[in-house]
Amino acid sequence: MTEDKNTHMFLSLIYMFQMQTMVQMGKLANPMTQKIEREMEAAQVTIDMLDMLKEKTKGNLTDEESKFLEQSLADLKLNFVEEKSKIEKSSDTEAKDEKKEITEPETESGSDTSPEEKESSKSESEPSSKE
Repeated sequence: MTEDKNTHMFLSLIYMFQMQTMVQMGKLANPMTQKIEREMEAAQVTIDMLDMLKEKTKGNLTDEESKFLEQSLADLKLNFVEEKSKIEKSSDTEAKDEKKEITEPETESGSDTSPEEKESSKSESEPSSKE
């Protein structure tokens, strides 16, 4: 009876870490705020904790416990890689958009010169006080 209780508690612990990691990766809404939040560093720490538990309990788990832990870790790691690649793709897209904005400034109301260029040419046309 005690072994069943311990097995249930161990599986619940792994499940708790799994759900926490899914929230940290933004796969599930935060139950406190009801918002999707992404904290990839925290998710990595939680996955590392589960890896540590796997190592420390090696040879001391039932087949059911071991399979559940391994499957949970595999699922979390795949989701982590997927979320990281989404972040990298979106940051690459943002970087390209920023580069485009820098190389192709928008013109104001039909004028071909930017405000900076207007200011620069204005100061060049004014006589300097040194003369």
